[in-house]
Amino acid sequence: MDSYALGDFSVSRIGFGAMQLPGPGVWGPPRDRGEALKVLRRALELGVDHIDTAQYYGPDVANELIREALHPYPDNLALVSKVGARRDQTGGWLPYSDPDQLRSGIEDNLRSLGVEQLAAVNLRVMGDEPDQRFDDQLAAMIHAREDGLIGGVGLSNVTLERLRRALERTPIACVQNPLNLADRSSIPVLQECAARGIAFVPFFPLGSAFAEDNPVLGNPDVRAIAGRLGATPAQVALAWTLSLAPNVLLIPGTSSVPHLEENLAAADVTLDEQAQRELAAAQG
Repeated sequence: MDSYALGDFSVSRIGFGAMQLPGPGVWGPPRDRGEALKVLRRALELGVDHIDTAQYYGPDVANELIREALHPYPDNLALVSKVGARRDQTGGWLPYSDPDQLRSGIEDNLRSLGVEQLAAVNLRVMGDEPDQRFDDQLAAMIHAREDGLIGGVGLSNVTLERLRRALERTPIACVQNPLNLADRSSIPVLQECAARGIAFVPFFPLGSAFAEDNPVLGNPDVRAIAGRLGATPAQVALAWTLSLAPNVLLIPGTSSVPHLEENLAAADVTLDEQAQRELAAAQG
């Protein structure tokens, strides 16, 4: 599989996202703990060297599973997390994005994963926050990198303007924004990242994990192309996303070994010219 730079690492273009390892709603223990551990170990057996996680997945659950399954970690494994949110007692999502909270979030990830440094940590950005607050948050991330807690500063859910503002102050290792066949709003951010050699990590590449109706996997064009190519709709959608630019790094998540193997096999799916035309014109 092709690779691309992620901070100081060079990683395969399909990695693994840990969001689906905890229970429903990314809350509580997994439905099948043994299967979750098998998924993580099988991922590494198949060449995955980039795992995306967060302390608030569970909370703590995803990181604890990763540590139990994989620690001590291979030297080439890039562990990437994110900060800026937390969970309340009922599983609700709350902001946790003051500079001192970002630092605490990074330290929580280090403790739960059992590492001294993460390959990168993404700052989850809220686009409507004042510039000064964003600058203060970014300063906290830079300080964590200077202190050796993280190898690179990443941004998540960032606008093009905020990305450019950040780049005036510091190198950015990666950007993590929503992008899939039905939601192409981050294409300008992807293009900026490609021009600057920054890894772009789309989340929800198969559509939102929280949506009842999936406009990606249920898209009739995707399903027709999958049938013609002998692939699954998920593989077609992932292959399309990979084809957008060489700096795209995928992190599809699952709690099932067969689904993991299916996702990673998307690297072997070649979209012919007809498929590329149809998917470029497909409506979500």
